[in-house]
Amino acid sequence: MRLNRLYAQVIDGQFYEKNRYPAYCFDKLVCGLIDSHKFAGDPQAWAILGKTTDTALPHLPNKAVEQGTKWRPVKDESWTWDESYTMPENLFLAYQRGAGDRYRALGTQFLLDSYYDKLANGENDLAGHHAYSHVNCLCSAMQAYMTLGNEKYLRAAKNGFDILLAQSYATGGWGPDEQLRKTDSPDLYDSLTKTHNSFETPCGSYGHFKLTRYLMRVTRDPRYGDSMERMLYNTILGVLPLQADGRTFYYSDYNFQGKKVYSPHHWPCCSGTIAQVTADYRINTYYRDGRGVWVSLYIPSTVKWTQDGAQVALTQKGDYPFEPHVQFEVKTSKAATFAVNLRIPAWAEGASVAVNGKRESATAGTFVRLQREWKNGDRIELELPMTTRLEALDAQHPDTVALLVGPLVLFSVGESQSAVTRAQLLAAKKVSKQSWQVETSGGAMKMLPWTEIGEKGYSTYLHLTA
Repeated sequence: MRLNRLYAQVIDGQFYEKNRYPAYCFDKLVCGLIDSHKFAGDPQAWAILGKTTDTALPHLPNKAVEQGTKWRPVKDESWTWDESYTMPENLFLAYQRGAGDRYRALGTQFLLDSYYDKLANGENDLAGHHAYSHVNCLCSAMQAYMTLGNEKYLRAAKNGFDILLAQSYATGGWGPDEQLRKTDSPDLYDSLTKTHNSFETPCGSYGHFKLTRYLMRVTRDPRYGDSMERMLYNTILGVLPLQADGRTFYYSDYNFQGKKVYSPHHWPCCSGTIAQVTADYRINTYYRDGRGVWVSLYIPSTVKWTQDGAQVALTQKGDYPFEPHVQFEVKTSKAATFAVNLRIPAWAEGASVAVNGKRESATAGTFVRLQREWKNGDRIELELPMTTRLEALDAQHPDTVALLVGPLVLFSVGESQSAVTRAQLLAAKKVSKQSWQVETSGGAMKMLPWTEIGEKGYSTYLHLTA
């Protein structure tokens, strides 16, 4: 609250007038004041937000404009890179949290309908757009749907997500050199040799988590959980740690000669989003409705809630994704009837689930629904078989593949790679808890998940030989 009081004393329009990114900065202040109202209980948060809004609006365009638009005098090209089209998400959230009808109107005013109209009709309007900010723009579409009830925005977000998946790497990352691409573009393959800036990791994973979380909440479709899980284990959990001097891991490198490195800039944007995405792990894992709980991620954790007067806790344990077993224990103050819905990933053929030892099969690519009267001490055991599989980079390059086991991409470690066949990759053997090995004619190839890669070079994709 003290920070808010000090900030309120210095709110001034010159901050925006002299800023390359006035909409971007206003959006972050809106987000911070929403959080200080909700999490710090600051009674003055909405008044400070009102003053912030009054001060910022004269220095913003009167509608959302794309990057590259000269809507005010500019000093150089970077002054056209602002992101006014991302603002509706937080403006609608401010309205929902009680800041007033003004923010519903402003959220509507800054919707980028030229973008959403094409996406709602299934057209790829992502190509050439800045990657992270336009995924955030899809998050604004989801908030527009949830606030305004207009189905167009839900269609735009769903179609946009599908187009994004079609141009994603096996890790879940997207947007080489921070640009989205045309459908069936050769750019993704070219990026494996032409850039080391493959995916803007902390920012991109944060936006991806938000979008998949919104889509999961609305549709209950488990494939959004699959995508979130892939992003979790193969991008953000493996970043280099934030340093005290502001050095931050920025780009995942999917080049054939990849390495993990820090950004050359101190305190870039990713230094903020890495903290935000970490705070979101818990809200990505569990979802609730009046009939029970939905488990989307398998992370050692406990969720607690009240169900028909019973105090319920669901605790999960295990070494997933390095082992296929996940255990749950129910604790409840009295017997209660509700559903536990468990996400069965699309890759988990042969999955099964047992309640108190009674086992049954579970269909891959669904939520298995366990509806019953639960008693204190009841146990659930989930088995998700970790079979190996190959994923081609795209349809045009079927022999350029990544090796996956369960949700994990396995990276070939070493400066030079041996010739390898499809059968050899699929026969990869686990040699320790978090290490695999592929036998090739040139010797053993070490394969590691993203979280275990240190300073050594690696390759995400391998060329198959006959």
